[in-house]
Amino acid sequence: MAPITRLTGKTAVITGGATGIGLASAKRFIDEGAFVFIFGRRQDALDKAIAELGPNARAVQGSVSDLADLDKLYAAIKAERGTLDIVMANSGAGSQLKLGEITVEHCNEVLDTNIKGAVFTVQKALPLMGKGGSIILTGSSAGTTGAAAMSLYSASKAAVRNLARSWAEDLKGTGIRVNVLSPGPTATELAKAALGEEGQKMFANMTPIQRMADPSEIGAVAAFLASDDSSFMTASEVAADGGLAQI
Repeated sequence: MAPITRLTGKTAVITGGATGIGLASAKRFIDEGAFVFIFGRRQDALDKAIAELGPNARAVQGSVSDLADLDKLYAAIKAERGTLDIVMANSGAGSQLKLGEITVEHCNEVLDTNIKGAVFTVQKALPLMGKGGSIILTGSSAGTTGAAAMSLYSASKAAVRNLARSWAEDLKGTGIRVNVLSPGPTATELAKAALGEEGQKMFANMTPIQRMADPSEIGAVAAFLASDDSSFMTASEVAADGGLAQI
């Protein structure tokens, strides 16, 4: 079978791109012909990812909640590539605190990354983007269903869904599309370590498909949204959640 080359010649940036869904998406984008910049906080994870991704990838260290770091990222992209075709705002933060225990620090951690980070990741990319550009926001099934002790995370992902609806209006006439990719339980290394074997079984049993997603499955959906195959889609949400939030 001939390789898929839907992203040939395109330049992409993926925040939170060194591990998990971000890394799987970077691999898929490169396999389909893209040049990818990954962005993340941990230099050791970035170095390891670049060793896996090969010559068509670059890494920039920084945080999406730090506007100076985002400026550094886009300066690097402009210097090497000139323009940008795909933005995947994938960085996310979330931890469990139930109502009555929520702290200001918890609010800042979740909302600075999941909302502020998404806003400025996209806004600062726009000067490099043009007609045919694709913005992908990583949502979550939790944005639809909610989850015990995860109210801020769930609310932030519901907000991400509405950002796409509003930004599709703001982007009218630019030729730039914006969509949300909402995974369900995904067997990233971080998730597997946090959940353990019993936790993974519990989440698998919550989905009609009866298993957790492999990160590569989410990366495949991201590549579809990045490509011209989704050219008539904007303001949409694609639920790659094994049916968790759909029934």
